[in-house]
Amino acid sequence: MNVKTTIPISEARKQIFKIANEVQKPSIFYTLTEKGRPKAVIMSAEEFESWTETLEVVKEIPNL
Repeated sequence: MNVKTTIPISEARKQIFKIANEVQKPSIFYTLTEKGRPKAVIMSAEEFESWTETLEVVKEIPNL
């Protein structure tokens, strides 16, 4: 189960160390907003690498 938390960038700035620890848990990520619009996503480096590898495989073998 993915756990998504959406917070303004200004709030994320205040909580960056807490957020960095939280995203180390499996399937947890934060969507950062600016003026109510999604601007960026924070996830663990491990999860990011996994997504990147998956995208590379899909590009190489589109009918997988």
